[in-house]
Amino acid sequence: MVNKELVKFIKIARERGFDDYKIREPLLKHGWPNDEIEKAFAYLKPRYKYKNKVSIYLDSELLRKLERRAGRNFLTLPEQIEDILRRSTLNTQKRAYKEEKLDDKFISFFSRKSKKRAK
Repeated sequence: MVNKELVKFIKIARERGFDDYKIREPLLKHGWPNDEIEKAFAYLKPRYKYKNKVSIYLDSELLRKLERRAGRNFLTLPEQIEDILRRSTLNTQKRAYKEEKLDDKFISFFSRKSKKRAK
């Protein structure tokens, strides 16, 4: 059972602009059990029906940096975060599936680079 007072406190603190890290700290200092705090945050966590939606909590400093970066790129904050994730995924794919040239295969055969050898 979730403590309704705790849920109400978290909602009000979020409305006042506090991030989740700054909300947890005083609750723990005032003796609230960590499991009750986590249950309250889990209760407030948005529930999405679709797989393509992601919810993240960022500390205030990181959020300000992302907002400035989004402004410089003429994007909204969600667009900026989506762009960062998309670019990261594309860069990883490029590195993972980079095909070697024929000359490189020949050179790699004689290369001193460490190779995984079957034992």
